[in-house]
Amino acid sequence: MEEKGAPVGRRVMLGMIGLGAAGVAFGSKVQGGLDSALSAISSKDPTGVTGLLPGGGGFRFYSVASSIPHRSETDYRLTVTGLVDKAATYRLSDLRAMPQTRLVRDVQCVTGWRVDNTPFEGVKLSHLLDLAGVRDETAAVRFTCFDGAYSESLTLKQARRDDVIVALKMQGQAVTNAHGGPVRLYVAPMYFYKSAKWLSGIEVTKGVEPGYWEHYGYDVDAWVGRSNGRSDDST
Repeated sequence: MEEKGAPVGRRVMLGMIGLGAAGVAFGSKVQGGLDSALSAISSKDPTGVTGLLPGGGGFRFYSVASSIPHRSETDYRLTVTGLVDKAATYRLSDLRAMPQTRLVRDVQCVTGWRVDNTPFEGVKLSHLLDLAGVRDETAAVRFTCFDGAYSESLTLKQARRDDVIVALKMQGQAVTNAHGGPVRLYVAPMYFYKSAKWLSGIEVTKGVEPGYWEHYGYDVDAWVGRSNGRSDDST
């Protein structure tokens, strides 16, 4: 259950807008601080109004859990389990040592905002699945997260696409805690809610299991421009 807090006041709103302008003017360090501040406030805001405020790089923040979870270089682990021949556990150093893929795509949220030409870098999900040895009865892949709330699923065909990665970098930097780091999923052709933050588990399953946002009415298949009744062609 999400923890509910007091509505964010006008003074905080104006301050966040001011910080947003400062982030654009002064660069990544200020933007990183703004991201952390916005995401922390968002987790306590029952009105959802903080989701309207742009963070660093134009991203928005929405409350999923009651606080921003953290994992360090030493305590982060990613497990691959389920219907596989070789279950595995990876450290950040293990993931960094694997072949890296860089994608530059427009990030699109089903609520309407977009961040153009956003680079992500990481390991192809298909590579991790190949290492594990996916069994014949597999139909889907489920993702769990160390915040204790977020989850997602893809069909096996979707998961094996070349534009689906386990991301270690975003906009040229390590993925921050506020943006779902140190490791998050990035599903480039789908709305951003499918790109689960704080990724900690990849489970190969027999069928697709609806994730966190699907329980709130979002489509299980979230192709940009073809789900939730939206059309989001670039203008």
